[in-house]
Amino acid sequence: MNQEKIGNYRWTICAMLFFATTINYLDRQVLSLTWKEFIAPEFHWTNNDYGNITALFSIFYAVSMLFAGRFVDRMDTKKGFLWAIGVWSIGAVIHAFCGIATSGFLTGEWFVGFEGAKESIGKVSDTSLIISTSVSLFIFARFVLAVGEAGNFPAAIKATAEYFPKKDRAFSTSIFNAGATVGALAAPLSIPFIAAAYGWEMSFIIIGALGFVWMGFWIFFYQKPEVHPKVNAAELAYIQQDLIADRKLVDYVEETTTKVSFMDCFRYKQTWAFAAGKFMTDGVWWFFLFWMPAYLSSVYKMDSTQSALPLFILYTITLLSIIGGWLPTYFVEKKGMNPYAGRMKSMLIFAFFPLLALFAQPLGYITYWIPVIIIGIAGAAHQAWSANIFSTVGDMFPKKAIATVTGIGGMAGGIGAMIINKGSGVLFDYTGQKQIVFMGFKGEEAGYFIIFSICAVCYLIGWTIMKTLVPKYRPITDL
Repeated sequence: MNQEKIGNYRWTICAMLFFATTINYLDRQVLSLTWKEFIAPEFHWTNNDYGNITALFSIFYAVSMLFAGRFVDRMDTKKGFLWAIGVWSIGAVIHAFCGIATSGFLTGEWFVGFEGAKESIGKVSDTSLIISTSVSLFIFARFVLAVGEAGNFPAAIKATAEYFPKKDRAFSTSIFNAGATVGALAAPLSIPFIAAAYGWEMSFIIIGALGFVWMGFWIFFYQKPEVHPKVNAAELAYIQQDLIADRKLVDYVEETTTKVSFMDCFRYKQTWAFAAGKFMTDGVWWFFLFWMPAYLSSVYKMDSTQSALPLFILYTITLLSIIGGWLPTYFVEKKGMNPYAGRMKSMLIFAFFPLLALFAQPLGYITYWIPVIIIGIAGAAHQAWSANIFSTVGDMFPKKAIATVTGIGGMAGGIGAMIINKGSGVLFDYTGQKQIVFMGFKGEEAGYFIIFSICAVCYLIGWTIMKTLVPKYRPITDL
């Protein structure tokens, strides 16, 4: 009797997670690629105004992550993901109407259209009122976006744990997590050109609509593997190989469906290790994501279309992060390590690459391509690190707690991102206005050198904290 061939439907689910993450990052990138050239002149924003918006988005995202993980665990993967992407797509589209709303609040003219709003705002003489009103409205739009986007990674990590065995989770996570890079890659090639041709408002509407398209596919494609008609018996056995092996152990205890509380999760060092790693490193990626267009504009005087190619190359380099998913599998299968040991060794390797960011500014005088390539390599290292740190949750926690713990770590990462984004906006305005000189750099260039230096060492610090808290593989069995 021929043995049934293992099916590959799990990779269809991985592809869906990839596209969701791509859309997630496209939506959050629209503002960073339009504010400097299109939005700031209309509303008179400074770096600090933009820094306030991005910092508040980070804290909204952080707090929402805490509850999003819990929400996904309660609603389960399919419904939780639908709610998340539906909310963030609405939030993305809302941005487009901030100009009309600003016009309405300042002049009483609400039904004027996008161009009419610009004309009405241009007649207002009090720029401080324009700034405060428009910033407040964009903060509200970012709040809605953050609440929805917070559900992406808890739901995606939970789906990965449902469809992949532990040895494959880092690789599958690195693939769907590459959607962050592809989203960041596609953004500069599309968003500035949409904004230039049709107005910055349409860039939010067109990109925001992609989420609604994804929802239609998710409704039909996703079911639990044990009940999905396209998952054959051989593939289900492959997916559940860890469960099958665990059931053979003498001290095995069947996982219950009892809901897990936040306090239950905070009892474990594994939760604190994950949260510490996210706190130290998430802000680095968000800084690269939100500030690189502004960096090329401020330091190298590029407009949004001129910076499209450098940003495309930068984010293309970060696609090397897929190696980050393969490396721990190599350590597990070829070197006989347990999944946690393989991941931690891989993460230590990746933690050294961001140190190259120390040379981004010093070598930038030669050509802007040097910092672009260096930041691309640092971004690839981050995404490789990210795929593995997410997978440590599935290694050590039962499936019923994965989204909740992922949310806790995401909250910590969001707080770290809030600190670095707000701090960057204040620092860049201060160094630019005062023309501060630091380590041979003057003005905003000095500010960017300081932030690049901080970003360079965050991963080694984060890895050290994690290794100290959880030196060896210790799965949770009493939740």
